[in-house]
Amino acid sequence: MAELSGKVALVTGAGQGIGRAIALHLAAMGAAVLVNARGETTTASTVEAVTAAGGKAIGLAGDVADPAVCTALVDKAVKDLGGLHILVNNAGITRDGLIMRMKDEDWDAVLDTNLKSAFLLSRAACRPLMKNRWGRIINVTSIVGVIGNPGQANYCASKAGMIGLTKSLAKELASRNIQVNAVAPGFIQTRMTDELTEEQKGALLGQIPAARFGQPEDIAGVVGFLCSEAASYVTGQVLEVAGGLGM
Repeated sequence: MAELSGKVALVTGAGQGIGRAIALHLAAMGAAVLVNARGETTTASTVEAVTAAGGKAIGLAGDVADPAVCTALVDKAVKDLGGLHILVNNAGITRDGLIMRMKDEDWDAVLDTNLKSAFLLSRAACRPLMKNRWGRIINVTSIVGVIGNPGQANYCASKAGMIGLTKSLAKELASRNIQVNAVAPGFIQTRMTDELTEEQKGALLGQIPAARFGQPEDIAGVVGFLCSEAASYVTGQVLEVAGGLGM
């Protein structure tokens, strides 16, 4: 029997890149997956990819910066898939710029999408997770939430906030057999890194002891481990998946 057979997972920001890889991986482990992305097209694309691989998935598009969308996602998981066992808070945006020029709306947009949504979804998920007396919340933060990065004060603050949220939730929920952990990716090969010049790629690779960019599947594998019974005594942790960048 697949490790996560009978479990239901909600993955946000799952239209592409890391979130899509996580949705595919959890489905391959046997979970039914509720896929969320901002757009209808990208949401449907991941649902189709999961089902084409033999998994079970449904989708609900929407901006998780909207509290109503967060509530609707948890409600849909419970109503249409029979419950909720795993929440992966992966949705994230950037609005980069030096802080002296950063606009209020750029700060607010990043904090709302990256951090507030994780709070809203975690809060909404508590009831079904507690009912199960089994659950996993995985917050996809970032290595820059640990080490910082110039020009990304809003993004770094949101990702550092996710770490604090993770540790607090872990202490609140551990007695209910709900583990809460964070995964901190480094530079992962996505459409964003594909757009970098060779010079820019070389400069970034020079900072990474592993001397390569990670792949979305590298993150998905760690999320899968944290959702498995092998990680049943792991909670409140931040796993850096960054090729040694944070050392």
